[in-house]
Amino acid sequence: MTISRTMSHDHGECDDIFFNLESCINEKDWDCVQDSVRRFVDAMEKHFGIEENILFPAFEQASMIQGGPAAMMRMEHIQMRQLFEELLKAAETKDHRDLIGVWETLQIMMQQHNMKEESILYPMIDRTL
Repeated sequence: MTISRTMSHDHGECDDIFFNLESCINEKDWDCVQDSVRRFVDAMEKHFGIEENILFPAFEQASMIQGGPAAMMRMEHIQMRQLFEELLKAAETKDHRDLIGVWETLQIMMQQHNMKEESILYPMIDRTL
């Protein structure tokens, strides 16, 4: 199995948790919201950890590309982590309006981010490593 397939599959698993969270938010099931937010953030942090600690450094070393697509993805991870904090806070305070707003912002950002990784960066990593 290629890195692209493995990491894209992981995106799908994170997305499943994320879309389950949407159902919990819509139903205002606060226990489900809090559990799903925590599971989602944990899954994303695990995914980011694999990329930031293993894949990106190996790719950058092998390709000798510094400040390229992996650096851009790291910056987007920082932005998403800020949204994770907002999501956790909104779940904790049971702020339905904030939850919806942060969820929608994350949805757009993750779709764009995942598309860049899956169509550009992961194939580059597969070819390089």
